[in-house]
Amino acid sequence: MDWLIRFKWLINFERHSKFIINKTWVLLTFFFFLCYTAILDMVCETFLKRNVSAILFLSNTELYGRNIAAAQYFLQLTNYLRIPVVAWNADNSGLEKRSAGNNLVIQLAPSASHQANAMLSLLKRYSWKQFSIVTSTVAGYREFIQAVTEAAYKFESQSSYKFKILGTVLVNNNASNLGSLLGTEARILLLYSTRDEARSILKTAGQMGLTGDKYVWIVTQSVIGSTTESPPEFPVGMLGVHFETTDNQLTKSISTALKVFVNGVEGFHRESNASTLLNPKVSCEDSASTSSRWAQGEQLFKYLQNVRIEVDPGRPSLEFDADGTRSSVELKIVNLQPSNSGGSGRELLWRQIGHWQSWKKDGLDIQDIVWPGHSHVPPEDGPDKFHLKVAFLEEPPFISIVPPDPVSGRCPVSHGVPCHVGNHVPLNGEADPGPFPRNVTQCCSGFCIDLLEKFSDDLGFTYELIRVDDPKFGTHVNGRWNGLMGALANRRVDMVMTSLTVNAEREHVADFTIPFMETGIAILVAKRTGIISPTAFLEPFDTASWLLVGVVAIQVAALAIFLFEWLSPSGYNMQLSAPTNQRFSLFRTYWLVWAILFQASVNIDCPKGFTSRFISNVWATFAVVFLAIYTANLAAFMITREEFYDLSGVEDPRLISPKSHEPPFRFGTVSNTHTEATILKHYKEMHYHMRNYNLNEIRAGIDAVKRGELDAFLYDGAVLDYLVAQDEECRLLTVGSWVSCHTQLAFERPKCYRHPFTIQSWDISIPFPDQYAMTGYGVAFPRGSKYVTPFNEKLLEYIENGDVDRLRRFWLTGVCKPYKEERQFSEPLSTEQFLSAFLLLLSGIGLAFLLLGLEHIYFHSIRPHLTSPTTGACCSLISINMGKSLTFRDAVFETQDRLRSHRCRDAICRLHLRRLNLQLDITRTRVRQLEKQLNSGSSGSSNQYIGYLTNFFLLDIISPVGNDKLQSVGEDRIVIECPSTMRQHSQLLGEIPEMETVL
Repeated sequence: MDWLIRFKWLINFERHSKFIINKTWVLLTFFFFLCYTAILDMVCETFLKRNVSAILFLSNTELYGRNIAAAQYFLQLTNYLRIPVVAWNADNSGLEKRSAGNNLVIQLAPSASHQANAMLSLLKRYSWKQFSIVTSTVAGYREFIQAVTEAAYKFESQSSYKFKILGTVLVNNNASNLGSLLGTEARILLLYSTRDEARSILKTAGQMGLTGDKYVWIVTQSVIGSTTESPPEFPVGMLGVHFETTDNQLTKSISTALKVFVNGVEGFHRESNASTLLNPKVSCEDSASTSSRWAQGEQLFKYLQNVRIEVDPGRPSLEFDADGTRSSVELKIVNLQPSNSGGSGRELLWRQIGHWQSWKKDGLDIQDIVWPGHSHVPPEDGPDKFHLKVAFLEEPPFISIVPPDPVSGRCPVSHGVPCHVGNHVPLNGEADPGPFPRNVTQCCSGFCIDLLEKFSDDLGFTYELIRVDDPKFGTHVNGRWNGLMGALANRRVDMVMTSLTVNAEREHVADFTIPFMETGIAILVAKRTGIISPTAFLEPFDTASWLLVGVVAIQVAALAIFLFEWLSPSGYNMQLSAPTNQRFSLFRTYWLVWAILFQASVNIDCPKGFTSRFISNVWATFAVVFLAIYTANLAAFMITREEFYDLSGVEDPRLISPKSHEPPFRFGTVSNTHTEATILKHYKEMHYHMRNYNLNEIRAGIDAVKRGELDAFLYDGAVLDYLVAQDEECRLLTVGSWVSCHTQLAFERPKCYRHPFTIQSWDISIPFPDQYAMTGYGVAFPRGSKYVTPFNEKLLEYIENGDVDRLRRFWLTGVCKPYKEERQFSEPLSTEQFLSAFLLLLSGIGLAFLLLGLEHIYFHSIRPHLTSPTTGACCSLISINMGKSLTFRDAVFETQDRLRSHRCRDAICRLHLRRLNLQLDITRTRVRQLEKQLNSGSSGSSNQYIGYLTNFFLLDIISPVGNDKLQSVGEDRIVIECPSTMRQHSQLLGEIPEMETVL
C-alpha cells in the first residue's frame, strides 16, 4: 500500500525559538489505482488549496510498472511547483534520477547507486574483475547500467582495482537473446529486473546452461522483494543486495522523515527572518493572490538537505548528498540457500550472509556462502583455462632461440620459455648436423614471448611453442601456402606468434589481430669512412653568401672608404693630387679592407678623414660578425664524412633500374617473405634482378652487405632497425622513408590503413613511394577462430596502457643508431641567415654621409672661429686631428698644398715665374743694401754680392735639376757650372716668398 502523508505547517516564532504545528492532514490512498488526471486533481484541489509547504511521500510496495509511472508523475508535479518532498520508496530505483540543481526530493531509501556499489564490493571481495549486466526493460534499467558504470570507474580511481564490463544484455520478451552470453568469458552476471521477469530470465538461462556451477548471478532488491522465499526457477548460490521493506520499516521511516522535516524547518527559521511564514500560496489557476510556483521552496529544500540527525548510536549521522540521496546506507548481502541443512530439499530461501556499509572503506562483512552447484569454493570470473598450440619462427628480437641450461636442462628465467624445435637449429656457431628430424627442446625469448606470456596470464590459457618444419613465414606458391601461413591454412596450429607481417593476401586464409607493432620495407646499407671534402672550408656559407661577400661587400666597403676619404676636407678634399703626408690610395684601401676582413697582422695605411675612418670601423664590425659565424660553423664541416648509398626508397633509380649504373647495383632480400611478395607484385623487373641476390636468412644478408657482396638489403624495417642497433662495429644504416605512420592510440585508426578500424580485420593499403608497404606485425589465427576477439581486446588494452611500448623499449634498443644522423650534415648558411651583417654595413655607409656633411661644416664654418694656439692645445686632448687642424703648422701645410695646386704645369710658365721671382728678390736685396749704405756709407762689397746672386739665380732658372754641367740658355748667354749645394740653398731661398705670403 502507498502512504501519502501531507503536512501543513504555519510557524510562529516566539521567545526561545519555539514553533507550533497548527494543522496536519493525512491522506491514505492507493496510488496505482489513480490515473494522471486524478493525480493532477488531487494535487490541485487537495494539496494546494490547503496551502501545504512540504510533502512526506512513503511507500513500501515494489510493484513497478504503472505504480512507478504514477509516482514519477506525482514527483514531477511537486518538483514543478517547487514544493519539497521527503520520500522513502522501496522501488525508488525505478524512479528517474534528476540532476542535483533541479531536484527537490530527499530520498531516505537506498538508491540504485548504493546497490551497484555493494555489488562491485562483492566482486572485489572474490577478485572478480569482469562481468556482464543483464536487465529487462523495467523502469530504471538505464539508471542501473549508468550506476554500475560509474561505480566501476570510482573503484578504479580510488583503489586502482579495474573492472571490465564484458557487455550488457537487454532481455526481450522471451529472453532468447541471452544466447549472446554463450561463447563469451562472462561468468559473473548482474541482474536488474522485477521478480516476475527474473523468473522468466533465469528459466531461459537454465535451459541454455547459464546457471551452472560456473556462473554466479548477483541480483538487486527488485528481484528479491520483501519475502525470503524464492521461485523454483532461481538457481542455488545466487547472491543479492537487500534492504527491509516491511511495514515496521515503513513506520521507522515515517519517524525519520518527520525528524528531517522538523530539523529543516527549524534551521530555516533560525537563519532567516523569524517572522517569515511557510505560506506557499500556490495554485493551479493564476490569480493576483497566488502563483504557479513557490519561490521559497528551493530555500526550504536546502535546509532539509543540510540536516544532520543522530538516528542510531554507533552509526554515522543521517546526512544527504547534493542530489538528495542518503550518504550513509547499510545493505544486507543475501545468498539463496537450501531450506534444510542437508541441502536435499528443493525449497530455497534467501539467507543473510553479511552486510555492506557504505561509510567504510572495506564495508563488506561476509560469512559462509553456498556457491552455485552447492560448492563451497567461488567460481572464477572467466572460462576455464584452455590450451593453444602456438607456431613460431625465430627472428630476433621478436623470438630468439638459445640452448637450455646444460646441467638442469631447464630454461633460466632470463632465457624465456621452453619451445619445441622439430629440426635441429645450429646455435652460437654450432655446426649444422643436417636437416634430419629430431626432437629438440630449446629456450625461446624475445618481444613476442613476453607478449605471449602476458596474454597467457590475462586470458588464462596454457600453450605449447612449436617451430614449423618449413622455416618460412609464408607465401602463396603454386597454389599452396608454405611456412607459417601453410600451418594456419591447414589448421595444424591454433595460433602464430612471431614477427608475421599482415597483408591482404594472408588475410584471406587467416584472421589477424590489430598490429602490435608497425613496420614497413626498409633498406639496409653499409657505411664506409671517407675523407674530408677539399671544399669543406667553403661549406659554412652557400654560394650566394660567398658571392655577396666577395663581389659586393668587399667592393662596396673599399669604394666607400676611398670615396669618403676623397670627399673629406681632411683627406683629398676632392682634389686629384694627394695632400702633404698623405699615403692613401684606392689600392691601399683594398689592402686595408682585406687586412681587416681576415684580421691580418700587416702594415696598413689608415685614412685621414673622420668619415672614412668611421666606415673602416663599420667594416671591422662586419668582419668580426662574419668571422664569428664562419668559425662557429666551420667545425661542423671539417669532419670525416661517412659515405653510404643514400637511397630515397624503393623507387630510387638505383633500385628501379639497377643495370643502368656501372657496375650494376646489387641488392636482395630473404626469399618467401612479405618483402619479396610485395616487390614481386608491384615491381616485377626489380624482382627479376634481385632474385639472383636473394638469401635464405636475414643474417646472411647483413653479412653480405658488410662484406660488400651486396650494395643494399631490403627487409622489414623493425627487424633491420634492431639488427643495425646491435651491430658491434656500427657500420650499418637503414635508409629510405618507410616510417610514415606515427604512433597512434589503440582506439585510433593508423593513417596508413585505408579502411576504418574494426576489431576483426585490418585492410592494408600499400601507398608508394613515401609510405611504401606500411603494415604491421599481428597475431595470426586460423580463419574463423573464436580467440581473435579476446586477444584483440587485450592487445588494445596493452597498447593503451603502454605495455607494448615498454616491451618495445626493452627489446628493440641498441648502442648504434639505425638512421643517419642529420647533425653530421649541417646545411650551409643562406643569405637570409646572414642578412643582418650586410644590413649593418649598409647602415654604416648611410650614416657616413651624415658624418661627411658634419665634417664639411666643421672645416668651413666652425674651425675659423676656433683657430688659436690655446684652442688647438685643448682640442688635442679630445682629438689630435682636431687639435692639429687649429695649429699654425697645420695651417702652413694646408697653404702649401693649396699653392701647389695653383702652380704652373709646364716649363715655360715655370721659367717666367722664376724670372719674376728673381727680379723681385734682387730688388728686395738691392733695397736692403741701399739702406745699409745709407747707414754705413760703404757699397763695394754689396755690389759684388749682388752680382754673385744674379749669376746664381740665372743658373738655377735655366738648369735642369741634378745637371751640374754648363748649358746654353740663349744665343748670347753662357752660364758656368755651379755647385749643387748652392742650388739647394737657392731652393730654400725660393720658399721665402711663400712663407712671407703666409705670414
